[in-house]
Amino acid sequence: MTLLRTLVAMAALLASSMAFADTDCADPIDQWKPRELLRQQAEQRGWTVQRIKVDDGCYEVRGIDRMGNKVKAKFAPASLRMRSIEVEFGPAGDASDYVGTGHSKSHRGDASSPASKGNLP
Repeated sequence: MTLLRTLVAMAALLASSMAFADTDCADPIDQWKPRELLRQQAEQRGWTVQRIKVDDGCYEVRGIDRMGNKVKAKFAPASLRMRSIEVEFGPAGDASDYVGTGHSKSHRGDASSPASKGNLP
């Protein structure tokens, strides 16, 4: 019985680590869309883009949203589909701009609240 519990616990740990690895991108480089196209999409969302870099095979965008909150999001470079997002709300921050879009998102509050990360389907 102890062996069964150990195997179940190990399987659960493996599954949870695979979920975190899901934010990596594996798109072939010859299929990547230009960063400038991603910049335009982010600006259409109302973001002021500070930086676009490659991280874990994904495009990572850092910027400020229209409400002044810090945003960090990862995008698949071939489709420019958002893979994950983190929002650090300022003192007057509010999640209303990120609710009701059909995606599960993670929101980060001030330094006193715990930070969490979320993945988009």
